[in-house]
Amino acid sequence: MTAEYDKKVSQLKENLDKAKSLRIRAEARLEQLNKQKQELLREIETMGIQPEELDKEIDKLKNEIEALIQKADELLPADIIKNT
Repeated sequence: MTAEYDKKVSQLKENLDKAKSLRIRAEARLEQLNKQKQELLREIETMGIQPEELDKEIDKLKNEIEALIQKADELLPADIIKNT
């Protein structure tokens, strides 16, 4: 029986070590992601955009792009393009 207990204790210790290692890696990754988030927030703010207004700004830019594409399409001479 002692051998079984030793084996179980050894397995528990190994699993605990694995869990500690995973926790350390997760904490390091979280720290890295938090730093990246802060850098992105600073970059967004240097563009004059507040982070909470990002969705609104993205929609505005999409609308501008669509309008510019439509204008460019209207300016192309369709009759010449179709005849080539």
